[in-house]
Amino acid sequence: MGSAPSDTPALAVPRSVPRPVQLKIVVAGPFGVGKTTLVGVASEIAALTTEETLTQAGAVVDDLSGVRSKTTTTVGIDFGRLTLRAADPAHPGVVLFLIGAPGQDRFRALWDELTYGALGVLVLADTRRFEASFDVLDLVEVRGLPYAVAVNQFDDSPTYTLGELRRALDLADRAPLTLCDARDRASARDALITLVEHIKEQVLSS
Repeated sequence: MGSAPSDTPALAVPRSVPRPVQLKIVVAGPFGVGKTTLVGVASEIAALTTEETLTQAGAVVDDLSGVRSKTTTTVGIDFGRLTLRAADPAHPGVVLFLIGAPGQDRFRALWDELTYGALGVLVLADTRRFEASFDVLDLVEVRGLPYAVAVNQFDDSPTYTLGELRRALDLADRAPLTLCDARDRASARDALITLVEHIKEQVLSS
């Protein structure tokens, strides 16, 4: 004799919720170019910073040319997090873990560890001292990491067209170039989105 049908509804099995794509992004550039500012402004959490006051002893090893008003410097890393929501609500979006790299030559030994597992690098540049960006660009190129360049616009920065900036920085055609104000959250986010879009293109084309 069969059992009577139960009036108890079957338990609903929840669908697995897709997790956001997680990307480690390094924010690099020369000393005093605005990396700590950009990470702090863009981050949705209180950014971890390792800023220390510049001392007279440090002036011997850190080139302050063009950044004489700078009073602090990063002695480790900066860390922040930014979630980029997708236009499609079904898409989980992208979470960026932002690692701000120190810009002084004496911290170059950390570069391998900072870039380990990174999917891209946002290189900040300063039109008042183009040559200061060349070493960082070389480091990124050697590692073959996707990168974008954001020229940080300081109040006293000379103005150039994007074509002039690309030639001055000797950028490869494949490297995106944009202008930004590291103090402005929307501008900082836009620079990071430029890099993420470039990484997406690189992945799809590989």
